[in-house]
Amino acid sequence: MTTLMALRMPSVADPPNVPGFHTPTELLWFSSPVPYAEAWDLQMRLHHERVMDSRLDTLLILEHQPVYTIGRRTRIADWGGDPTAARIDGIEIQHVNRGGSVTYHGPGQLVVYPILRLTDHATGVRSYVEQLEAAVIRCLLESGITGHRKPKTPGVWVTNPQEAKIASIGIRVDRGVTMHGLALNVDMDLSPFQGITPCGLQGCRATSMAEVVGQPVSLLTVTRSLLEQLKQTLALKWTETPAPTAFNNLARP
Repeated sequence: MTTLMALRMPSVADPPNVPGFHTPTELLWFSSPVPYAEAWDLQMRLHHERVMDSRLDTLLILEHQPVYTIGRRTRIADWGGDPTAARIDGIEIQHVNRGGSVTYHGPGQLVVYPILRLTDHATGVRSYVEQLEAAVIRCLLESGITGHRKPKTPGVWVTNPQEAKIASIGIRVDRGVTMHGLALNVDMDLSPFQGITPCGLQGCRATSMAEVVGQPVSLLTVTRSLLEQLKQTLALKWTETPAPTAFNNLARP
């Protein structure tokens, strides 16, 4: 079992290219589950605006309505393989341009989409992924859960007593700006994971914080904790005090 002390944590120092500078970052934190397609449209618009330098770095933080997302490396065997299918067991399917394979999103899972200029926050893609992993691991520790990495397998795992994946990471960097991000299973229905091969990993079992600790876990508390860890790890500075808001018109130009 990997212990927390054995982890190689990335530094939480300031961004490598701008010593001592914490970049202003807008936080869009939505208070109820958002349909994947609508969140995707918003993410694409914000990404374009960041590429054009017409907006600040932005973090989207939300839950999704039930959906399977199919990444660029998904194999047919990982999800059933009908390219014309729109649903699996009644759950919507969305094909996306992030790395990685298939995963599930649903209520009770905390999803974070950072729209950041990469060089302001990390020395490269690998470093950025490690920073996301570190933020999740530290967030878990605040709830008494020890998380760890696995070599060449982005995400965070726990052993309790069997090894299981508690957080997934799938990113894309386009024209120097990040998109997609991480999903932390807080307190959710895990049964939809049984119909797929999560992240394309044979024998992978999904778990949640609630399952690990054996009792309900507050999504609000975990969200505040993870936001603080991301703020420190990625050297962010919120433009406003973090607070949830309704999706509604914020998602539209």
